[in-house]
Amino acid sequence: MHSSFIKPTCNMRHPLLTKSILAALLAVFSLLLPAQETLYLWPEGNMPNHKENVALQDSFARERAFIVTQPYVDVFLPSKAENKHAAVLIIPGGGYVKLAYEISGYALAKWFNTMGITACVLFHRLPNQPDIETSYLAPIQDAQRALRLMRAHAAEWDIDPTKVGVMGSSAGGHLAACAATIREDWGFCRDSLDAQPYRADFSILVSPVIDMSGSNFENKGSHKALLASDDSEEWQRYFSIQNQVSDNTPPAILFHAQDDNTVPSINSLLYYKALREHQIKGASLHIFPEGAHSISLRDNPGSAALFPLLTEMWLHDIHVLE
Repeated sequence: MHSSFIKPTCNMRHPLLTKSILAALLAVFSLLLPAQETLYLWPEGNMPNHKENVALQDSFARERAFIVTQPYVDVFLPSKAENKHAAVLIIPGGGYVKLAYEISGYALAKWFNTMGITACVLFHRLPNQPDIETSYLAPIQDAQRALRLMRAHAAEWDIDPTKVGVMGSSAGGHLAACAATIREDWGFCRDSLDAQPYRADFSILVSPVIDMSGSNFENKGSHKALLASDDSEEWQRYFSIQNQVSDNTPPAILFHAQDDNTVPSINSLLYYKALREHQIKGASLHIFPEGAHSISLRDNPGSAALFPLLTEMWLHDIHVLE
């Protein structure tokens, strides 16, 4: 890079600001990196919770996926020289009715590659698809299967199978929290991948949907979409994912904005409170004054601009990056 590209200022002497600017530059440069591979999750003719007699086609528009008939992951590998032997499954947001796979998927995957972390972007089935039998099972089945698939490739990708985490934004944050907490094995397929663990080893939750109890701070759209098959009190409590936290839940870092009117920040508070009650080491919570429902890699206001740096530092805290 030409030395005149960035002119030094007094602010850049502050280590946090310098690292923040570097992280932003790396994120921009990483946009040139394509996915190396696409891996479908289920063997042909052996996808659970699926109506075989329903003809359906994939639907993609405006960098959003609205129908995913054959769930898959797009794989982004770091360079071999920079590989830190960890991986993360990225679950895009979209209220359980779509997947914003660019801004909350690919962009994040390329950023993780700059840290030496293998990243997979999940394209899971949406609960409202007519080819699904039980709405709330499909996303978690696909997420559990994806984590198994990633661990099955541990030797090939040179990753530690005990350092496979999950990241999600908004409704993707809800599914990511499910993948870190739910103990029921809904992603089994009666093949060799069933031997792999199906829960995440850490989670990064950005503006996550957590509560589905019908409260005034839940996201009504995500609730309606996920529990379309059965909106009973039992499933409302089950998928209020703070209730699934246990002594064995992996560490999580949560980010939210106080002015988020789409998914109120109390959702993150509920999950963090459950982590603390179970004395989960490494739990971390950041509520920024501003950022609304759009905390991302760039263009965050005020202290929310530290989101990329805080994530990377936390991965060092929990020894995923060493």
